[in-house]
Amino acid sequence: MPRVAVITGAAGNLGRAIAETFAAAGYSLALLDVDVMKLEEAYGDDSRSHAAWAADLTDRGQVQAVIDACLERYGQIDVLCNAAGGFSCGPLVHETDRAEWEHLFSLNVRTMMEASHAVVPLMLERKRGSIVNVGASSALRGIAGMGPYTAAKSAVIRLTEAMSAELRDSNINVNCVLPSILDTPENRKAMPGADPARWVHPQALAAVMLFLASDAASPIHGVSLPVTGTV
Repeated sequence: MPRVAVITGAAGNLGRAIAETFAAAGYSLALLDVDVMKLEEAYGDDSRSHAAWAADLTDRGQVQAVIDACLERYGQIDVLCNAAGGFSCGPLVHETDRAEWEHLFSLNVRTMMEASHAVVPLMLERKRGSIVNVGASSALRGIAGMGPYTAAKSAVIRLTEAMSAELRDSNINVNCVLPSILDTPENRKAMPGADPARWVHPQALAAVMLFLASDAASPIHGVSLPVTGTV
């Protein structure tokens, strides 16, 4: 039976790359995103090897419902790729309003925790599984104008380490990738003077995530792996 991967943020640039990479490796896919239109545009109708569900990934009830539907369809979940997230920068820390703080932590931290809340008990029952989270290399240090974002991604790193310590004895691997700038159309438009050849292509990051989800990475626990290109 093919392994099953749940991918959050599946309609985004990185989510699509992860889906393509895992599908090529023979996985069946459960594709989760809040944007139903983008899901349909990216993946079309459900097939034998993939199914998409639209849900607010910050809402515990909605996430649990789609994970229940995934389990009913596939019978198991082997991998959780937490790729949902978001970025913004600009205001200084003391000038950032509460809504912006909550927005960035919801997109980057709460989505990860709600998906984990629904999926980890299923992995514990089977005593196996892999979780790959997406942090950011910028979270390794404080950067002016990026305080809320780097704080949120730092939380992803620390939660990855905590979950790894809690779950490794149950044969569940929890790791994290730390990309620099992803080579996406949006980033090229936002930074027209930059050299995208130095950035990280989404497919390259997805390949690293595929490795961390593989049996070859079974000895690796709690790692936050920088994937930075030549930035």
